[in-house]
Amino acid sequence: MGERKVSFGFEDVDFGAKAGLVGDVFRRVAPRYDIMNDLMSGGLHRLWKRELVNQVSVRPGGVYLDVAAGTGDIARRLKARLKEGQGRFYLCDPNPAMLEEGRKNALDSGDFADLTWVCGRAEDLPFEDNTFDAYTISFGLRNVTDIEAALNEARRVLRPGGSFFCLEFSKITHALPRALYKKYAFEVIPRLGGLVADDEAAYRYLVESIERFPEQTLLAAHLEDAGFAQVSYLNMTYGVVALHRGLKL
Repeated sequence: MGERKVSFGFEDVDFGAKAGLVGDVFRRVAPRYDIMNDLMSGGLHRLWKRELVNQVSVRPGGVYLDVAAGTGDIARRLKARLKEGQGRFYLCDPNPAMLEEGRKNALDSGDFADLTWVCGRAEDLPFEDNTFDAYTISFGLRNVTDIEAALNEARRVLRPGGSFFCLEFSKITHALPRALYKKYAFEVIPRLGGLVADDEAAYRYLVESIERFPEQTLLAAHLEDAGFAQVSYLNMTYGVVALHRGLKL
């Protein structure tokens, strides 16, 4: 019997190979990642992330984890809601190139205090049980090899009463916007990636990975299977993205 297959965009690859393939994609796009996010979404990703950050209860003395942290914008937004020294914010990403971009951004903005960068995978987090008050992951869950394992790890590292938040591309709920979006995603985004990031293939993968990702109700069911309570989701921009949340009792 061959190795278990998982999706890498529209391609099915061996389970053990996906992490390396995804890692190579993000290593290549890291220097242009933030610019491409603005261009691809017309700046909408900033509004989506603002909604995520607004829903996280950030309190003095809290400890917070952002997984697939990329260039660090979510953790820095969360940190901005507290005074320096009032909270601890961990940024975890499996890709050293993305973490390095995040460190550069923090240094350039003078926003380095209370942030800790950690190289690690969502499916095998290098943290103790019951550590964090909130766990966030934005536009990263669809890139993990094993979603169920990642959700189980998220619940493990959260403290009782801690909240899980996932912001991710999802399935558009109306036919006309869905058709227009798919045309834009498949015809424009890879070309834009070629022009700006010199990597059309990487952005073709990113578009394909959205198509293969579980739709809203299925992802909510995965959260419940992982043991989260009070599971809900909020569609934004017709369901282009959805913000999922759950609670560890």
